[in-house]
Amino acid sequence: MTTAAPATVSEIEVFRHQAGMVLKVVQVNTDGVSQEESLIQPSPGGNCLNWVVGHLACIYNRALPMVGQEPVMEEEALKRYDRGAPPVKDAAEALELRDLLAAFEKATERLDAGLAGLAPEALDSKAPGSPSGNPNETVRSLLSTIVFHQAYHAGQTGILRRVAGKEGAIR
Repeated sequence: MTTAAPATVSEIEVFRHQAGMVLKVVQVNTDGVSQEESLIQPSPGGNCLNWVVGHLACIYNRALPMVGQEPVMEEEALKRYDRGAPPVKDAAEALELRDLLAAFEKATERLDAGLAGLAPEALDSKAPGSPSGNPNETVRSLLSTIVFHQAYHAGQTGILRRVAGKEGAIR
């Protein structure tokens, strides 16, 4: 009698799967949401759906060079959506939701392509930076943080969809 070894999935495949799931969640939660609805602010505070989607695009855009891919937009174009930026309260400050979604989708595709070509040993390389100031940040630890970060904000899109007056999209 032989026993089959359990199948294992590489860390890179896990990152790719999680990024794909985040994209699907964001797509479902933004389906049918207008630009105006995406700018409705949650009360008593926080960021609107437009800002969250732009923030997701901004974070992946910055991470793309780490996996050998070109950014999808100039960094300056997404600066309004960077970490620590104040909530978007004026429609004139906001990029179109459809453009932010397109950038996020394209960035996710590039991230997936970059991860698909990433050698497993590259995960142990020093990261190009660390949002937490960790001097020992590796590509592995940074990708882990980024994937968690993106999932956290993807979950917010479900709440913000309801704040905009839409029914929940994921049941």
